[in-house]
Amino acid sequence: MVEYRQDFMFEDIDNLMLKAFEKVQKERESKITGYYDLPKESQKLVKEVELEDREDFDTIVVIGIGGSSLGTKAIYSLLKHKNENYKKIIFLENPDPLELTNKFKAIDKEKSIFIVVSKSGTTIETISIFKALIRYFDIDFKKDRVYAITDKDSPLHNFAKLNGIKSYEIPKNVGGRFSVLSSVGIVPLTLAGFDTLSILKGAALILNRFFEKKEEHLLKKAAFIASNWKKYRMNVLFSYSTYLEDFTKWYVQLWGESLGKIDKNGQRVGLTPIGHIGSVDQHSFLQLLMEGPKDKSVTFLKIEDFENSLKIPDISLKYLEKTNFINSHSFNELLNAECDATKESLVKVGVPVDLISLDRLDEENIGEMILYFELLTSLVGVLLDVDTYNQPGVELGKKILYKKYQKE
Repeated sequence: MVEYRQDFMFEDIDNLMLKAFEKVQKERESKITGYYDLPKESQKLVKEVELEDREDFDTIVVIGIGGSSLGTKAIYSLLKHKNENYKKIIFLENPDPLELTNKFKAIDKEKSIFIVVSKSGTTIETISIFKALIRYFDIDFKKDRVYAITDKDSPLHNFAKLNGIKSYEIPKNVGGRFSVLSSVGIVPLTLAGFDTLSILKGAALILNRFFEKKEEHLLKKAAFIASNWKKYRMNVLFSYSTYLEDFTKWYVQLWGESLGKIDKNGQRVGLTPIGHIGSVDQHSFLQLLMEGPKDKSVTFLKIEDFENSLKIPDISLKYLEKTNFINSHSFNELLNAECDATKESLVKVGVPVDLISLDRLDEENIGEMILYFELLTSLVGVLLDVDTYNQPGVELGKKILYKKYQKE
């Protein structure tokens, strides 16, 4: 179960809420983007992947970057501690030669499945790493287990067909940063043994509730953000668990790449997403929030029950007696108390905040969180009057990179 609480006041938003809902509903019906269909459509994919023989490998190597890896990595990071029988997933993302070399050394080819993920099929970082992997491990496509996840008829899809590599399709109308519930995330996570059907169930539940007009808080938050973006130009996601770090990175890409655009009137619009982990980043960023410019809104994300009983020992240490007040309390209590105290302090100085509270880390809650942030992004996008699903600024950089190497 997930609860949502908002500590910001905003009046006269009914028209904005209705506008956002109707536009997103039209997006869904017109198939402008297909991520709305994934909670249902990907159930068939889970059943297909479950037929794969998973007995003779213990590692899945995902070669991808950005939307091709961030969502999968977020879910893996959140759930991998729950079952020691889950397969290990290694992500090859950044073309950092030191990191790649070290990760290659840690991979046993005979016990691994390699999955190369690229929607376009020509992502320069991904294909370059894939080439290095082929050379390093002397990959034989007839014997070694290599899969591709890409758009139908992309260059990577054609390469896969030529070499007898099994290929899973990404729906054409699903962009990379909205693709975690497609084959991009479902294939590797299902192969690793995760309960992906429950993840999809959680996503489907909030999706259905939203379109039944039972998640009004989403519309209120989107209306507040879109109407006040010039005042509150940054949204800070303060996540209170180390395991939420990769989820927070996924949010940063989703928010930044979807909403930082030139709108239909030719104006630059968008919000800067900032991801922090509590309580660690309270010691580096909270002062700015408390007494710096009031140009940020803050979303707190916490887990009520970590299902872990570790406690602070009832020990009194000479000169450190001031800390004894927390003795015998659990670390679970401490972390959530810090979250609540930080939230309350920001409310008192007038910073707009909201709280998302998961009763525990499980598949359904994580599926709901994925869809929650995707829906919120779409709602803000239609209110900002931008194309939420393209990324022309990113494409320009790719063209410049290509031209740079063509000159050599």
